[in-house]
Amino acid sequence: MKKLSLLLIGLIGYIQFAVAAPTKAEADEAYQKEKFSEAASLYEEILQTQGESADIYYNLGNAYFKLKNTAKAVLNYERALLLNPGDADIRFNLDMARSKTVDKITPTAEVFIVTWYKSLVNMMSEQSWGYVGIFSFILLLIGVSFYIFGNRLWIKKAGFIGAVVFLIVTVCSNIFASEQKAELVDRTGAIVMEPTINVKSTPNESGTDLFVLHEGTKVFIEDNSMKGWKEIRLEDGNKGWVKTEAIEII
Repeated sequence: MKKLSLLLIGLIGYIQFAVAAPTKAEADEAYQKEKFSEAASLYEEILQTQGESADIYYNLGNAYFKLKNTAKAVLNYERALLLNPGDADIRFNLDMARSKTVDKITPTAEVFIVTWYKSLVNMMSEQSWGYVGIFSFILLLIGVSFYIFGNRLWIKKAGFIGAVVFLIVTVCSNIFASEQKAELVDRTGAIVMEPTINVKSTPNESGTDLFVLHEGTKVFIEDNSMKGWKEIRLEDGNKGWVKTEAIEII
């Protein structure tokens, strides 16, 4: 009887939560009616109650962009891109939001092969690369079986070549998926959330002002060891210290 009562209480609590929790359809409707503040609040609540989603982050970025909140628009587009790096719409809207920021930072030049490799890794998400790896592994096994059991020379050759190709694809897919997972876990990127901040030479107020950053600028966290301060690096290689509350992790 006691177990039944607990089960009923849990069921009632779940139903109340399900009824109270906003849905994506409700948030989308608010956005379509140009109630952008309401839509943003609903999308934020969905993320808190249902977990991360590239689609929700993307829509939230759109709502903040309409509200002319550049920093939050960039932040949420970046989060959407982190979950779905191959999405062209997210990249386009992120570039649009970045065009509204004050700081125009030129990234340090990379060797072509490094840029090409990063583009290849970012073609798909961790999950998508995982699916590619599983599918190519199955084809690898089929190729091996053709090579071992084929009763004609051309079948054995085709099986061998196919097995080698799909072995390479399987290995690369797993490497790319691992790199995508590391990006999700480490999350060293951050966005400046305050209108302007002075970047310091040391992690204290008395440090020398090195340069000024404005809201919406992307930085990378280099050092988390100092309480209340973080050492950041810009895409052009410049470094300095900022207060923790001035930035938000992607």
